[in-house]
Amino acid sequence: MGHPIDSYFLMNKRGFLGTAAVAATLPIAVRAAATAQPGPALRGPALRGPALLTVTGAIARSNRGPFDPALDQMMHKQGLRFSKAWTFDHAALMQLAPQTIRPTLEYDARAHQLRGPLLLDVLAQAGARVGDNTTLVLRAVDGYNVELSGLQARTRRVIVATHLDGNPMPLGGLGPLWAVYDADRVPQMAALPLAQRFAACPWALYHVEVRT
Repeated sequence: MGHPIDSYFLMNKRGFLGTAAVAATLPIAVRAAATAQPGPALRGPALRGPALLTVTGAIARSNRGPFDPALDQMMHKQGLRFSKAWTFDHAALMQLAPQTIRPTLEYDARAHQLRGPLLLDVLAQAGARVGDNTTLVLRAVDGYNVELSGLQARTRRVIVATHLDGNPMPLGGLGPLWAVYDADRVPQMAALPLAQRFAACPWALYHVEVRT
């Protein structure tokens, strides 16, 4: 994952790239979801808005077509490939049981309320069976990515945050999605300097790969 200071630098230099990348690709994500033709047993409800999160890898469900090297340009440039995927729009994420955490954030050294479903609940919706030794690759729009084990995701209670202090998180900020945990209440994270606690928490999250 790199030196913590390097990770901190990357996490603070990503706003412009993240905003531009998402703005360019969200319409493509909608078209991909609309044209997917999974089998009846695997088909999920049609998305009502642009796909914000795509889950690939060891999953049992699919609601969009395979990777398209022409239209999935951001994924193509980041070297992603997949034969099936499960996508979530904002409404789909909001249907999952929300969790609320209040960590002290590195950006202003203040406690903020973050709300969203558990990452493991999101993956379960995609048909993933996540064990302690499963590897989860979390990727942000600029390609920044981290690996977590299923054990880490479970014990840290990682959420896919959709709201910050009661408001949806915007593009250009920390959103629209942020994979994050309450570092104040994870002993090994709380023992670190504040600037090093969230290196494994990519904001502007858009893709999770499940590896078994």
